[in-house]
Amino acid sequence: MTQYSDGELIEMFHNSDNPNYAFNLIVTKYQTKIYWHIRRLVLDHDDSSDIVQDVFIKAWQAFSNFRKDSTIYTWLYRIATNEAISFLNKKKRKALISFHDIEHALSEKLEADNYFKGDEIQKKLQKAILKLPPKQRAVFNLRYFDEMKYEDMAKILGKSEGALKANYHHAAKKIEDFLKDS
Repeated sequence: MTQYSDGELIEMFHNSDNPNYAFNLIVTKYQTKIYWHIRRLVLDHDDSSDIVQDVFIKAWQAFSNFRKDSTIYTWLYRIATNEAISFLNKKKRKALISFHDIEHALSEKLEADNYFKGDEIQKKLQKAILKLPPKQRAVFNLRYFDEMKYEDMAKILGKSEGALKANYHHAAKKIEDFLKDS
């Protein structure tokens, strides 16, 4: 399959007879990355799959207004991050439970998750990441797993690079402390 650049995909979407085809190419290009980004935030496979669908529905609805001042990649990650954090916040509000209780429930789901293929060290890391507040978890995941530049993270999260560096440093320290104590 031909790999198109973001510019080519945008051009194809806006100037072809079949914008659906262009958008399908966008979904194909980014769906796996978006899924794993969301999965690391919410942990549950089914919830992640649902959120991915929501992300691409929102992207489809807004793509005709897409400004070329960011890449499709950072734009989709911003939508995905917002959707995942909104999902976690709704879950907390619906259940009327604390963040700590949600973290505990997600940790239990991780233990029982048939889709999780990691070893014990990876499970410990995921449990440590769960201890982080959702926004700090997003910063850690984008930097650690996706190896994203702070510049791109700033576009996605709407924060300054300095704030993101500090956030990542605090998250890494909390994870390190958790792993030492466990």
